[in-house]
Amino acid sequence: MQNIRALFLGLAGIAAITAIVVLTASITLAFAAMLAVFTVVKALTPGPKPAPVRARRSAKARDEHMRVWNDGRGTIIDL
Repeated sequence: MQNIRALFLGLAGIAAITAIVVLTASITLAFAAMLAVFTVVKALTPGPKPAPVRARRSAKARDEHMRVWNDGRGTIIDL
C-alpha cells in the first residue's frame, strides 16, 4: 500500500510540474506572438510628417545688424 501511495504521489507531482511547464510555455509564446505583431505593425505604419517651421525675426533685432529668428523651438542668432 505504501508503494502504491508513493507511486500515485510521484505521478501527481510529475503531472503538476508538467502542467506548470506547459502553462508557462504557452504564456511565453502568446507574449512573443503579441510582440511580433506589434513590431510588424510599427514597422509598416508610416511615421507622422514633420510640420513646416516658420521662422520670423524678433522685434528687438529688426534695427540691429545681427539677425535673430524665433522658429517656435528656440531662438536663432546670426551674427
